[in-house]
Amino acid sequence: MSVTGTMVVVVGPSGAGKDSVMSYAFRHFADEARVKFVRRVITRPADAGGEAHQAIDAEGFHRLKVEGGFAVSWDAHGLSYGIPRETLDELADGVTLVANGSRSALPAFAEIYPRLKVVVVTARPEILAARLAARGRESAEAIAKRLDRAVPEIVVAADTVVIDNSGALEDAGEAFMSVLTAALSRAD
Repeated sequence: MSVTGTMVVVVGPSGAGKDSVMSYAFRHFADEARVKFVRRVITRPADAGGEAHQAIDAEGFHRLKVEGGFAVSWDAHGLSYGIPRETLDELADGVTLVANGSRSALPAFAEIYPRLKVVVVTARPEILAARLAARGRESAEAIAKRLDRAVPEIVVAADTVVIDNSGALEDAGEAFMSVLTAALSRAD
């Protein structure tokens, strides 16, 4: 099967604003049939907040995984995440896909998706700390520990772009839209 579409996987630390940057681009590309934002399958309730996702329980997730329902899956923060297998067909049709991923799952993405673009959304440490504190999910001590953790180096067989989302969302959103526009022109 010849693949003409590109999988754009977005990764970065908590608080960097990955969902905000992706939402910014989603609004711009909402009527563009050649760009699709992947709805992840996650073992968390549908009303848990955050991104729109397909909620599933652990047993259902395991069953889907065993049946080959995911192109890529991983576990993080006590949850399981999956990218539906149908994404492979969409890439063969020339669609540019955008998925919220995980740095730990990048080797699996690189193995499955021959045309992969990695976008690392990041922000300065003080910005990350302020955003995490505003969420109200963790104590100041837990936030400090999260920020002190070593960030794994991102090594995959793909192009990687780093977008700093420390400033105005519009700046990071426009930078991300440029990445998607370039991926679209590559598919033409």
